[in-house]
Amino acid sequence: MLVSKHNDVVSVPEILSLEDFMANPPKGMEWVDEQLVEKTGMTLKHSEIQGNIYFSWRSYINSNQQGGKVYTEVPCRTYKQGRRPDVAYLTPDLVAQFGNVPTLPQSFPLIAEIVSPTDLAEELFLKAQEYLQSGCEEIWLVFPESRLVFVMTDNQVLGFKAGDVVSTQKVLLGLNLAVDELLG
Repeated sequence: MLVSKHNDVVSVPEILSLEDFMANPPKGMEWVDEQLVEKTGMTLKHSEIQGNIYFSWRSYINSNQQGGKVYTEVPCRTYKQGRRPDVAYLTPDLVAQFGNVPTLPQSFPLIAEIVSPTDLAEELFLKAQEYLQSGCEEIWLVFPESRLVFVMTDNQVLGFKAGDVVSTQKVLLGLNLAVDELLG
């Protein structure tokens, strides 16, 4: 059992290691610093933005016959943690290689994380660096309240604000999305 941040008792399978998490990742949980942590802070706005990103990435791969798959809240392993990105894209080659595993054994090539009211910016940027060090090529950090999107790769950080058009830098090249449309 686990007690959530809201003092609710949550029943989860016994997870004692990152390997246990990889084999049987509990819904809504991440493995961080050798313990299960509940992902919290999902709001209607967060969910709307998650849906907007999923829809735009999925529409792009379908219309361009790019292949691959787009997921929400799916588990992956970084070099030291078990994570659940808000939105993630997996290339056709990686789908063929890992499409049926319970947890992707690396970061997804393209990830979006949407800042929740309970998130700390410093922790989110550290999480982005963790993804990039574990196979991710590009990550979008979405800040709904300040209406900002940061796109990070291994060698750059780009910022986009309301009125701008955010574009991919390394994965799904050519995908462009108005920040105002993304944020709803």
